[in-house]
Amino acid sequence: MEADMRLDEVRSRLQQLKVKGESLSKKKVKEKDPRLMRNALFYFPSWEHAVQSIDA
Repeated sequence: MEADMRLDEVRSRLQQLKVKGESLSKKKVKEKDPRLMRNALFYFPSWEHAVQSIDA
């Protein structure tokens, strides 16, 4: 699998979802934005790591 988004784009999109108050649950994001999910899991070992990366 290859990424079609850059790491900074993934983090930016996650941050946008958080700021808007949208759910960052794995299930909800997978339903609404499967591309974001695929790319996040390319760069991070788990969804939890991806979400934590925007708080770091």
